[in-house]
Amino acid sequence: MSDAYIALADGRVFEARARAPGRTRGELVFTTAYTGYEESLTDPSYAEQILTFSYPLIGNYGVRSERFESDSVQPRAAVARELTDDVADWLAGEGVPAVDHVDTREIVTTVREEGAMACGIAAGPDATPEDAVSEMEACKPMSDHVDIGAQVSVTEPTVHEGGGDVDVAMLDCGAKGSIVSSLTERGADVHVLPYDATPEDVAAVEPDVLFVSNGPGDPENFVAAQEVVDEFAGEVPLAGICLGQQVITSALGGSTEKMAFGHRGVNQPVKDLRTDKVVMTTQNHGYTVDDTGPLEVTQVNVNDDTVEGLDSDELDVITRQYHPEANPGPHDSLGFFDEVLDLATSDRRIAAD
Repeated sequence: MSDAYIALADGRVFEARARAPGRTRGELVFTTAYTGYEESLTDPSYAEQILTFSYPLIGNYGVRSERFESDSVQPRAAVARELTDDVADWLAGEGVPAVDHVDTREIVTTVREEGAMACGIAAGPDATPEDAVSEMEACKPMSDHVDIGAQVSVTEPTVHEGGGDVDVAMLDCGAKGSIVSSLTERGADVHVLPYDATPEDVAAVEPDVLFVSNGPGDPENFVAAQEVVDEFAGEVPLAGICLGQQVITSALGGSTEKMAFGHRGVNQPVKDLRTDKVVMTTQNHGYTVDDTGPLEVTQVNVNDDTVEGLDSDELDVITRQYHPEANPGPHDSLGFFDEVLDLATSDRRIAAD
């Protein structure tokens, strides 16, 4: 007998097995990653989403906290064909519903054909299909989560020292820990600021580079971050990853749009238009840059030609839609962080008021 139910916006209800009890709702998405489940489940970019794993067995190398990208599980729930006890116990301890023994191939195909959609989950001995449907009906579109930054950002500035001569001011819109460590390992001091930091907060850091992190949701809802980018564009070099690319583009006069089902996986091919080389990348995003404004497209996705990299020599801007820092990999594009710190070689700094 089933003790878990997954209700989709298209009217279907899947029966499943409860591995961690609870009721929740979120946008249903999937990842094709076959490793890195700990990193995916702690990636703040998955906030307000229900994460389905297309790879059938999740948990076959245990759970180790040193692999986490944040200090908690971020998706509203996890769905898999089979979850090991290690992962199920971890999710239960975090209070995050988890279900398995469901045809994830059909769920993934549905999302690919119909797009990411509202989903409700009810799991546990008293769960009913009606409970799952009620959760699904209460699910808000991602763009309606106007305060999502507050869920994933630091509340107070923090400093991660790398011992070098470069100061990076990072707007934390849901930053993965690996982004910070990729910069500190290269000698940068990273000043992590809340997602709604003011221009005055940034100026107080006297940064050599302003960095906008990844994060969940609609980039148009990160109004404060766009205002900061607009304030310092042309004065301080700008860099961004994932949501950061989208925020920077919007702030500079470009635009973004929601994708049908996004890019989430570890095998997305990206072509560099300047070198004609293709690298494999890890990605996790549901929005993309539509109009690039004053920025030059330097990299595109091989599968669908969406924008993967933007540069501007005039404004000292470099951004990437994918995650060069991804763990456990691939690491084909880690040189991005060297390019970011190279931006600081110009002698431009802003003075604190």
